[in-house]
Amino acid sequence: MHFTEPVYRNPYWPTWPLLEITRGCTHNKCKFCTMYKGVRFGVPDMETIEADLRELAATDPHARTIQLLSANPLALPYDRLAPILEKINEYLPEIEYIYGAGRVTDFRNKTVEQLRALRDLGMREIRLERINKGYHAADILEQCAKLDEAGVRYWHTFLNGVAGTSHSREHTINSAKVFSQTNPMVVGTGGLTLFPGTPLLEEAQRGEFDPLDERGLLEEVLLFVENLECDCSFITHHTVGGANLTGPDFLGRKERIVAALRDEIDHGDMERMARRRAMKTTL
Repeated sequence: MHFTEPVYRNPYWPTWPLLEITRGCTHNKCKFCTMYKGVRFGVPDMETIEADLRELAATDPHARTIQLLSANPLALPYDRLAPILEKINEYLPEIEYIYGAGRVTDFRNKTVEQLRALRDLGMREIRLERINKGYHAADILEQCAKLDEAGVRYWHTFLNGVAGTSHSREHTINSAKVFSQTNPMVVGTGGLTLFPGTPLLEEAQRGEFDPLDERGLLEEVLLFVENLECDCSFITHHTVGGANLTGPDFLGRKERIVAALRDEIDHGDMERMARRRAMKTTL
């Protein structure tokens, strides 16, 4: 198998094996991320991809799910992406779900009919990013409407803390309002960690960025939940200490999630959460 480090597997997708159809990230400008620093975006040739599929057919011929790598493989135009999905189905005939991540702008160059064709080839769930990605709310609403029409399910991710204390409230409420105008199957949140080598940490050290502390991060998650109105599953990680907030039926559980967050804010061990965050080495 051909893999370019680093390799990221979404822990919430039950996917094995992995297949690299792109290297790196087309954007690679997020101030909080160093995951693909030094990795130039590229696309393996079809011969390499097909060689990996032959290996997978020999080692895992009954695979039903597969995750496409790397950061946003769905950036590939339809004419490049569709033949790859066709080859996946050829070599792994029992495949049911092909998972991949994408930026909202990755779907501007794909029609609803093309997205529907990709869905029929197995691309039924994708993970979208929200923060600091070089696009606006109107782009999110427009492209998510296309995905809805094509029958492709998608995830939203909200990175709490990324706007700092200065813009926390507007960032949180606006994100929740945009998400609430779409139809995601999952909404996830994760707390910002300032990693060495990131522009955002350098800005914080110069006093140009004012990061939230652990209590502030929790308060931002609470504000986000209070303003979110999506019939979805909800995933919270990286921030919350003892509260278990992850699960389906967000609207049915919303009051309990709010109560759990308020209890965490009032009684949680902020120092322990800060130590856990300090131990993180990657997103």
